[in-house]
Amino acid sequence: MGVILLKDKQARIFLLLKNVQQPWYLATLAKASDSTYVHTSNFIKKCEQMGLTANEKHGKIKEIKLTEKGMRLADALGTVYTIISQLPQQSAPQPKQSEEPKPQPPQPEKQEKK
Repeated sequence: MGVILLKDKQARIFLLLKNVQQPWYLATLAKASDSTYVHTSNFIKKCEQMGLTANEKHGKIKEIKLTEKGMRLADALGTVYTIISQLPQQSAPQPKQSEEPKPQPPQPEKQEKK
């Protein structure tokens, strides 16, 4: 059984493939997911081996589509992203301000023009 770890760009590829109204090719997927062609190609190859995607040849190019199993994964991934987007955003903890002022670097002396 293969294991797949979906990182941000890989998840974007999957969510893009959910849109069956648009034909998806490696180049269009790479551009739309802000990924390189090679990264997209390698990821899609792994997905095909796992039965998540399939391709249809149209001349020299391949149209990439999700299989039924891949569509179920994309739906679940979309649900996860929806839940995450609804969570309150936490701001990064601010560093504590020390009570003592920070020493200022020495300023160069200005020379007056005569």
